[in-house]
Amino acid sequence: MDKKNTKLMLRNKRKKRVRKKISGDGEKPRLCVHKSNRYIYAQLIDDEKGATLLFCSSLKYREKGKNCKSMKIAEKLGEELGKQTIKKGIKQLVFDRSGYPYHGRIKALADAVRKQGIKF
Repeated sequence: MDKKNTKLMLRNKRKKRVRKKISGDGEKPRLCVHKSNRYIYAQLIDDEKGATLLFCSSLKYREKGKNCKSMKIAEKLGEELGKQTIKKGIKQLVFDRSGYPYHGRIKALADAVRKQGIKF
């Protein structure tokens, strides 16, 4: 088994282990973050209803020939997500990092959401 598949399998194990313990509801939805090689995606999920309440991605910040992997773009995405969350009337979240380490773009996004006054 090569290194790439091993890393992915370990991340999926962490993701499943964490998802057993956390879930979101209408008052306190789950903020799920996914990052690809080019972009970062975040969504608010109500697990009781099985519905996505809000979705944001870094696709709107892309420029031709460049990817959206920078920390600045993750911060912009977090600020936008925080503003839209406040408009929806949500003040608390449960943070689901999907098995990714809490540093870099994931941390920048979470800190930017917290700066908007959202608690998690």
